[in-house]
Order: sequence, then C-alpha cells, then structure tokens
Amino acid sequence: MKKLAIMTDGASVLGLAGIRKLLMKSKLIAIVFALSFAHCSAYAQLRTSKQWVGTWGTARQLVEPNNRPPSPGLSNNTLRQIVCVSTGGKLLRVKLSNEFSKGPVNIKMVQIALSKGGCAVDGSSTQVLKFNGLSDITIPAGVELYSDPLTFQLKPRTEIAITITFGEAPATETGHPGSRTTSYLLAGEHSEAGADFSNAVKTDHWYIISGIDVEAPKKAGAVVVFGDSITDGRGSGTNKQDRWPDVLSMNLLANKRTRQVGVINMGIGGNTVLKGGLGPMGKDRFDHDVLQQSGVRWLIILEGVNDLGGARDSVAAANVANDLIAAYGNMIRKAQARGIKVYGATILPFKKSTYYTPAREAARNKVNEWIRNSGNYDAVIDFDKVMRDPNDPAALLDRAQSGANDHLHPNQVGYQMMGKAVDVKLFK
Repeated sequence: MKKLAIMTDGASVLGLAGIRKLLMKSKLIAIVFALSFAHCSAYAQLRTSKQWVGTWGTARQLVEPNNRPPSPGLSNNTLRQIVCVSTGGKLLRVKLSNEFSKGPVNIKMVQIALSKGGCAVDGSSTQVLKFNGLSDITIPAGVELYSDPLTFQLKPRTEIAITITFGEAPATETGHPGSRTTSYLLAGEHSEAGADFSNAVKTDHWYIISGIDVEAPKKAGAVVVFGDSITDGRGSGTNKQDRWPDVLSMNLLANKRTRQVGVINMGIGGNTVLKGGLGPMGKDRFDHDVLQQSGVRWLIILEGVNDLGGARDSVAAANVANDLIAAYGNMIRKAQARGIKVYGATILPFKKSTYYTPAREAARNKVNEWIRNSGNYDAVIDFDKVMRDPNDPAALLDRAQSGANDHLHPNQVGYQMMGKAVDVKLFK
C-alpha cells in the first residue's frame, strides 16, 4: 500500500496508522479546546458580572502657592499619604493625576499598605503598584491615569497608606489642599516595605493621588458628593475622617442593603459653581468629577454658597440665584441622561458670617425654594431645615457651627447631623 504524505509541524510523513493516531489526537485536542473555550467563556461572564466602583476620591486642582509641599519638596524624595476608603474589595486600582501641573512628574515607585495610624504602616501588607507593567513611570503634564489592577484585601472604612517615591517633580503640583488628613514627606528615596517615617515633615494636604476603585458586583455603585468646603470638611477633625460624607458612608455600611455603595467626596474648599473661587469652577469640573467617576449611580449636589457670598449687591445676588438654578438644571440633565439619580441639597444658613446680607439671604431662599419645589431633582435633602436655628432660621445652630467668628461651616457635631440627615433608602 502506498503511503500518504501528510505534512505536520515537524514535516514528517505518516502511514495509515499514523493518520489514525493523528485523528484521535485531533479529537482530543478538539475536546480540550472546547473545554478550555467553555472555561474562558465562564470566566469572561464572571468578569463581566463585575465593575469598577469608586471607594475613595478627591477633587483635583492646581495647588495654590501657600499649599505647596513643604521643604524638602517632592523631587527625589518620598511622600506617604493616608486615605480612608468607603467600601472594600479584593481587587483595586489607584488613580494618579498630573492634570494641572505644567511639567512631567517622574515616579520611581508607588506602594500601598495598610495604615497603623499616623505615619506607621503594616509592612507585611505592602505591595507595589504598577502602571502598564512598570513601577517607574513618568506622567506627562495634563494626564491622569490608573494603576494596573492589584489584588489587595481591602475592608470597608480602612485607612491605607500610599507611599510615592519621586524622581523629578514639576514646579507646580496637582493635588487637593483640603485633605483634613496628615501626609508625611521624607527626604530621599525610601522604597523599602514599612519604611520608618517618624522623622518626616508633616503637611495636611494631598498631592498627585485622586481616586481608588474596587472591583464590585454590578448591583454595587457609588454616590458622588459634589460641593465646596462644607463637603470638603472644613471644621471637621483632622485625621478623624468625620466629614459629613464620611458619616454618610458609615451609615450606608451599617445597612445591609446599602453596604456596597461607595462614597466619592468631590468637595473643594472655596469652590464656586459659576465663576471665581478656588479650583476649577463647578460647572467646568462637573463632567470629570461626576460623570467620569467609576460606577457612579447617585449624585448629591451641595454647592453655591460661595457664589452667593461673592455677590456685590442685590442685583448681582438675584442674578447669581438665577444662574445657579440654570447651572443646577444643566447638571441634573447631564447626570440623569447617564442614568444617575440626582439629589439636591439645600444651601445652609449663613447669617452672622461675613457672607451675610439681606440680598444674599433672599437669593439663598430663592435657590432653596427651587431645589425643594421645582421637581427637577429625584429627591431633596433639606440641610437648611436640619441645620438652621429654629429661633433664627437664617443662622446655623450655634452648637453645630465651627467657630465664634465663622457661622458658615459646621463643626463635628454639625457634620454628624448632616450625615445622619441623608436617608440611606435613597441608595437602595
């Protein structure tokens, strides 16, 4: 019998017996391939049943000169920053931002570890973040990026340390001045796990870091809290993580139906919706700080008091009220078009503060009336009603305001009242 030549990968020639073996082997390969395909399909379905959801975030801005890093600065030194997440997870990614800087920033290494309080970390929990497989990266000016996903056992309300070893840093930084949390700057490169930062220079600001996401089920989601210094936590306790969004986070975690709702704080001290103020204006940063956050399903808007406080006269105050209403309407439409539920929070009283005039008070009442009764919001959170003095409704409760000469920002008692006033049923 003549032999049939079949060219294989090895370019060998087979007889009939060889052909039978090859056919049997082919069937086995087909079975293995089918099983592998089924496994991959099941894995893909498992992965698509998950999503990234924000567990922590902070609004980025160009850091003002008086809030820049203290000596010795960031270049060729190491910065340890502490943040407190809302929800937990087993897979996370960290977002870094160089968007407002004028030059590139070189980062030699970023480590993440569990905080033990102050500058101390649990060295055994330390892991190195990578970016497209690299630990040493340069972020160009104007760029924000995520780390590669990292397996990390992150529990809800955990404080974690993000330690960044810098190469050359730009003359200006992207960051968040109102951290209400102490960061630790140590001269030189300190990339060893659990490095001792007890001799570090302290500063109550964040730099470069802007968000943390966790992998979560599709039913999970995040609420973005969009606002100014009252949301940012001025008057809260440094390193106590007791801003009103923190109180809301703890209340959500205490309810089994809302345990997987992350809270992303997008407050900026001194920020305005319309013009002026600190940081990007609210109407300009809205798309990034709200619509581009991971897994966002809800939004609370509490901003406008700085716009009202800057109105020069009664005509300007009336115009600001009308412009705020128009800006809120635009934000609501944008968010609702993405399937995000939008909750309007009324502006707090500010009588006795430097912002107060009868014209500005009239404008505040007009804005609050629209928030309560326009029907544009999916729900209303009436902070004005919760926080006002019943004997003087234009003023904050004395026990809930942050200082004898302030009368604008709540204190820790006030933030507790605000956080508890938000009905967790809004997030089921």
